[in-house]
Amino acid sequence: MIARGDEDRKPDQVEAGRDPRDELPEHLGALRAFAMSLTRNPAAADDLVQDTIVKAWTHIDRFQRGTNLRAWLFTILRNTFYSDQRKRKREVPDPEGVHAATLYDKPAHDGRLAMTDFLHAFDQLSPEHREVLILVGASGFAYEEAAQMMGVAVGTVKSRANRARARLAELMHLDGGAEGLFDDDATALAVMGQSGIAAA
Repeated sequence: MIARGDEDRKPDQVEAGRDPRDELPEHLGALRAFAMSLTRNPAAADDLVQDTIVKAWTHIDRFQRGTNLRAWLFTILRNTFYSDQRKRKREVPDPEGVHAATLYDKPAHDGRLAMTDFLHAFDQLSPEHREVLILVGASGFAYEEAAQMMGVAVGTVKSRANRARARLAELMHLDGGAEGLFDDDATALAVMGQSGIAAA
């Protein structure tokens, strides 16, 4: 039996009586996909996700129960990434990425071609465009939530999302635009999570 009010709760919201630590593993896949879109490197993405989980666990008392746990985790991950970027003078190439590309089993035939085209196009987007597509495209965050995570105005998020979709459609030679690419959030996240591997 569904308790009163449960049907109105968003899937990413933690119930008031449930420990959010118990729900952390449910968001690992989405966190890694977001980390990959930012770092473009499998090993760095894994490290970033690990750092995010450690920080979330350590500061779990700062999370407001009943709110969007995934948005909170994405904010921690994003802030950690850009904080680390500011500390580094330059990126250090990671040869592991080349090897990781050979371990990924791509779909056969048309699916492989479509995914390859998508990855190639997605890799050519600017970091801001990759980030906004992960947030409001594949992860399904509202513009307001993405704006809060990114620390920018809602209008800026909408503008970046529109330009990112238009650029992606241009790179993929899609006359109808790129919106349809995000109809299946799980698939989009999985594909975006492979971004950067082939180019690493």
